[in-house]
Amino acid sequence: MFNIKILNSEAEEGAAIVQAVATIEAIVQLQEPWTGQTLSDLLEQDSIDLMVAMSTEADEVVGYCLYQVVFEQAEILRIGTRPDYQRQGIASLLFEELNTHLKEIQVENLLLEVRADNAPAIALYEKQAFAVIHKRKGYYQQPHQPHQPAVDALIMQHVYR
Repeated sequence: MFNIKILNSEAEEGAAIVQAVATIEAIVQLQEPWTGQTLSDLLEQDSIDLMVAMSTEADEVVGYCLYQVVFEQAEILRIGTRPDYQRQGIASLLFEELNTHLKEIQVENLLLEVRADNAPAIALYEKQAFAVIHKRKGYYQQPHQPHQPAVDALIMQHVYR
């Protein structure tokens, strides 16, 4: 089982959770993962929050969603699940909780950006009622492969009605 919670301001717990998220980030974000310091700096902004999925058995962070809310619009900045917990519905649980929270605070739409070659993520987002609204041609450069073409970025949106 998993519990979903928004990071609170308790310093010790918060620092440990941010470090756990940074560890997952380093594994799942293949290009330019965000460090614990980067995440901490972002969380100092009033508009950015971190939602985490905690394993009730191991009492550890197994998934996360870093998001920003500005007026009636929200954006997912990062989302990830620890590889040994993938395909267990954790991302869907995070989306369910995030959607509930965003509706409560009267957010009208939720945006995210994804690499056009990330088929599993795109399938997940489409399952969550996201649709592509824009394409950034050649946005992602291929690291260590200068002769490979850059990959497009897809901007996807979920509209709350």
